[in-house]
Amino acid sequence: MRALSNALTQNRLHHAYLFTGTRGVGKTTIARIFAKSLNCVTGITATPCGECSACREIDSGRFVDLIELDAASNTQVDNMRELLESALYAPSSGRFKVYIIDEVHMLSKSAFNAMLKTLEEPPAHVKFILATTDPQKIPVTVLSRCLQFNLKQLPPALIVGHLQYVLEQEQITYEKGALALIARAAQGSMRDALSLMDQAIAYSAGKVEESAVHTMLGAIDQGYLLDLLTALREQDGGALLAIADNMATRSIAFDTALQELATLLHRIAVMQTVPDAIDDDEPERARQQELAKAFTSEEVQLFYQIAIHGRDEIDLAPDDYAGFTMALLRMLAFAPARDFARPSADMPLAKVRPGAEPAAGSRSAHAAPTAPAAPDSAARSAEEEITSDKQPDWGVILDQLNVQGMAQQLAKHCIMESFSDRQITLRLSQEHKHLQSNRLATEKLQAALSDYFARPVKLNIVLGKADSATPAILEQQSKQLNQQLASDSIAHDSFVHDAQAKLDAVLIEDSIKPIQRVKENRK
Repeated sequence: MRALSNALTQNRLHHAYLFTGTRGVGKTTIARIFAKSLNCVTGITATPCGECSACREIDSGRFVDLIELDAASNTQVDNMRELLESALYAPSSGRFKVYIIDEVHMLSKSAFNAMLKTLEEPPAHVKFILATTDPQKIPVTVLSRCLQFNLKQLPPALIVGHLQYVLEQEQITYEKGALALIARAAQGSMRDALSLMDQAIAYSAGKVEESAVHTMLGAIDQGYLLDLLTALREQDGGALLAIADNMATRSIAFDTALQELATLLHRIAVMQTVPDAIDDDEPERARQQELAKAFTSEEVQLFYQIAIHGRDEIDLAPDDYAGFTMALLRMLAFAPARDFARPSADMPLAKVRPGAEPAAGSRSAHAAPTAPAAPDSAARSAEEEITSDKQPDWGVILDQLNVQGMAQQLAKHCIMESFSDRQITLRLSQEHKHLQSNRLATEKLQAALSDYFARPVKLNIVLGKADSATPAILEQQSKQLNQQLASDSIAHDSFVHDAQAKLDAVLIEDSIKPIQRVKENRK
């Protein structure tokens, strides 16, 4: 608005303008207002009167010197040549002949070439206003001769405000929650929002109610999504699948569910960073605040990436249910490990008994012991106790060990068999049994564990089939996911798209590498 207003006020007019943006954001509307500004009887102005004959005729579509062309239905060169031939003649009643060409990217190559001649040597009385939703399909030779303006998607708050104004003028009762749903469904398009509002008025028998709009849009009940995130917070895989099964029985579209889940995660991320940016009347605000405090920002970002990636690949899944639940299971599997507090020298190695308080600040069932040292008799019994159902996380311990080389490889390919006060037993799969034969690696790993727990620890390694993923497998899966997320991020990057479209750039897939985070030395 500033650039166009200044151009009109200072009479520094270009011969061709290009308005880009998604559907329903006002490209053609602004083009018509600009045409009124150029031809208003009061003169070239940024504030046309709207009352003169030129303004009224443009509003009603009867102004003879405003020519609108839908390029989607007039793609051939003959249509363009006929239009450009008429451009040579002076305007009949207005100051300028204004040509508005909508969806200009639909023109054929020969039609663009015909237009290019006029754009290179335009008559002084002609102004072109081109509009498109896909500027990447316009030849660069045409783009370079236009002033380009990108119309952004309208924010939901602005759409809600305008819908309120319209409904109040029409004296139609409404619920603000219903308008928020419509604004979100419109995805930045005011035209879509107004169409949905008309549909809602008919659906609700002359009013706009939240429950009716919810049903009309087939929107996902936020309760399901919040319950999913609560189950993720609790690391409860059974609850995740139970919620997904309940959604399936209600025939909820799972691709839409992933989209809405990503939207919810975005709001939670915003709430973590700028709490005041979320309106007080946001539905389920209290539960969102609770989750914003429960998750770290890294977890929210990871879940968001998995949600949008899962939506992209849901068509490749055996069925939508499998694609949806696999995305949830990825969130569960790749959630960052919880903090594992390092025990002090006077603390027994055995897992805390049920009823003991968890480590301060811990949120996981895998927290380290916090109880004081037990009497000698209890310590001796702890040496013999195997708490297979209450093991600490071997991957978290390994991440903090000062061990490298073959000793690190040995540790990565093991899972924890048992964990007691003076002995740790690891299980190594048969395919990696050669690592066990390296006595030096075993001794180094045992020494690192003794150093970590600040007391002598006996390491026992047995061969057997691993019934859960080893740290090596989890690390490989994480690398694969990070690589996929990096590739997806590059593939959806607007700069990359522009470089490919305008410069014929070629993306070298093998050159894409995920950003490596530097680990903090916790020793």
